[in-house]
Amino acid sequence: MASNLAIDDALLQEAQILSGFKTKKDTVNYALKEFIARKKQLEVIELFGEIDFDEDYDYKAMRERN
Repeated sequence: MASNLAIDDALLQEAQILSGFKTKKDTVNYALKEFIARKKQLEVIELFGEIDFDEDYDYKAMRERN
């Protein structure tokens, strides 16, 4: 999907230097992947304290030994 974007050249250049990527495309794609991963991590962190754990759960009993 081709797109024309108005991206801040200074930000893109700094990101390119920091990342070591040679192309703008690689730099932007990497930045988008990092952004998505970070947002997903924050969503998981928000769940802390909201999930009730069963204190009697015995994970060792669930293992199958052959």
